[in-house]
Amino acid sequence: MKTSVAIIGAGPAGLTAAYLLSKNQVDVTVLEADPIYVGGIARTATYKGFDFDIGGHRFFSKSKAVEDLWTEILPNDMLLRPRSSRIFYGGKFFSYPLKPFEALMKLGVFQSILCVLSSFKARLFPVRNPRNFEDWVSNQFGKRLFNIFFKSYTEKVWGMSCKEISADWASQRIKGLSLGSAIKNALFPQRQPKDRTKVIKTLITSFRYPRKGPGMMWEACAEKTKALGGEIEMGCKVVGCDYDQARSTWSVRYKDGQGNLQTLEVEHVISSAPMRELARGISPAISERAKQAADSLRYRDFLTVMLILKERNVFDDNWIYIHDPSVKVGRIQNFRSWSPEMVPDPDKACYGLEYFCFEHDGLWDSKDEELIELAKRELIQIGLAKDGDVMDGCVVRQKKAYPVYDDNYACHVDTIREELESRYPNLHLVGRNGMHKYNNQDHAMMTAMLCVENILADTKLYDLWQVNQDAEYHETGVAAGNEAHGSALRLVPTRVVTTSPASEFAPEN
Repeated sequence: MKTSVAIIGAGPAGLTAAYLLSKNQVDVTVLEADPIYVGGIARTATYKGFDFDIGGHRFFSKSKAVEDLWTEILPNDMLLRPRSSRIFYGGKFFSYPLKPFEALMKLGVFQSILCVLSSFKARLFPVRNPRNFEDWVSNQFGKRLFNIFFKSYTEKVWGMSCKEISADWASQRIKGLSLGSAIKNALFPQRQPKDRTKVIKTLITSFRYPRKGPGMMWEACAEKTKALGGEIEMGCKVVGCDYDQARSTWSVRYKDGQGNLQTLEVEHVISSAPMRELARGISPAISERAKQAADSLRYRDFLTVMLILKERNVFDDNWIYIHDPSVKVGRIQNFRSWSPEMVPDPDKACYGLEYFCFEHDGLWDSKDEELIELAKRELIQIGLAKDGDVMDGCVVRQKKAYPVYDDNYACHVDTIREELESRYPNLHLVGRNGMHKYNNQDHAMMTAMLCVENILADTKLYDLWQVNQDAEYHETGVAAGNEAHGSALRLVPTRVVTTSPASEFAPEN
């Protein structure tokens, strides 16, 4: 029989798998709940002709295979863009990555002296065996620079105190970067090494980007998949997956765009859907222990307030991290700096203000008009707009943007994973939500690429959980042994009571 595959979700992982399987003449059907957009969180949203990237997606990977696939999918529409980011704190803007001399100068003589002394103190008297994020970063930069440039933003993003986040998370996100390396880079800028695996991602100076935003990549991928015979069904929400053990086949139940219940019979299921929802909808049902583990998984959400305003050329960064605790906004994007083609009117600017929250908290449930007014006030307070500049706006809410990492999440994921792998051999989990793992799109793509290799070979050539945060595959052995239970859970911030390594300081989707 010819292999047939159902893919749940048309994000980067799902579409990567669909495209590569279709190239190999495998029957593929992608079921996407959104009626309009492909790309998931990497989609390009549009409002009155203005395009915007709801998460901010730099197309840079240490994996040549991923870079080559981007080129193959979108060969003529990728721009090379300069990487430019700043931090806003105390009414001033600081370059990011930090330029120590600029930072110290803007902080003022007295504060600068205290920061330098704090850094020396951290070197002479570091916290031994730092267990939390605050202690680890303070050891690298000093307590005062931690309070200025790390504390507020991190707590906005993750909704927890820096004292509660494991030091392992900081060591993964900020690895290769210390005050010394930042000073060295400022004084003696280095060329990017030819071996991209040796690049410190925090210090990259340029990246590729589609002309019309990240969704352009995934729209092209969807079209190429369909041209190869793959099917992509929009507005189709999967409600259950029934496994026939005797035949080793799946019946995937979903509601189509008209709300009618449909069934798709396939041999393999690739899921990039949230692990919690997948586990709840499988039949025969998983064990009560695994159900409880699935019900314990939570997610961090965020919303973007997109504002159209008069162009005053006040900043040309891709985004600004807002470390000032006096405002709620966490990050502000300037979409023209991602690609000029995303802003059709040269007299207008288009900014995206990102607010990190939990679904159904006060911020999430605010009316769009209230959120737009909040964004206007904070943009003016920060100094990026004046009264009367903002002309229009809209709000995009993104559910389940980042997995939540409470004290026991690693155990919960391992419990679910072990049961799914033992009972449903032709069910494959890929991507951020599919694996309950904070990662970037290149990492999500790599899990899908290796999943396709496994399906084509009809055997488990690769353990997808051994793909690390740099979209590289580690064979089982020393590298895998460094990760708790060979798990992919190193890519998320963990609380101090856990020991598994973790993820990234600032979500870059």
